[in-house]
Amino acid sequence: MAATADTVVGVFAHVDTTVRALEELRSKGYHDLAVYTPVPVHEIEEVLERDRPVSRVRLFTLIGGLTGTASGFLLTIWSAMQWGLTTGGKPVVSIPPFVVIAFELTILFGGLATVIGMAVLGRLPRLRPSPSFDPRFTNDRFGIAVHCAPGRSDSVREILRTAGAEEVRA
Repeated sequence: MAATADTVVGVFAHVDTTVRALEELRSKGYHDLAVYTPVPVHEIEEVLERDRPVSRVRLFTLIGGLTGTASGFLLTIWSAMQWGLTTGGKPVVSIPPFVVIAFELTILFGGLATVIGMAVLGRLPRLRPSPSFDPRFTNDRFGIAVHCAPGRSDSVREILRTAGAEEVRA
């Protein structure tokens, strides 16, 4: 039976100590981190986003957009063939007027696919809060939750304490 991961949470009062702890954790090889902040902090984002791969949400957008384009042309061509109205000797299926509908459906399907991709990849909705969450993180404190192997939790506690954590708990 495999051992489960431990979660160690450090509570910080200042941004600089939080960033210092994140830098130290990342340099020691800890990458499974959750950071809680009461306000957006660019320094924390920079540390967390440094080695993160490009989001896969853009694939959802691409597939949605291409589906919208194809369905826009198919819908208009099918409609024109079904109810052929010859106007001024022009062909029934003429691409230039159909581009408008295809463009609109490209934007619609791409936008909807993006929202669906963000929800799916973000594992939303989260019906219960994370066990490492503390209500102080919405008021005036910063938090770092580190998920690590059971044998490494003492090392994580020491890193958080050295960086300036007010409180460290499992």
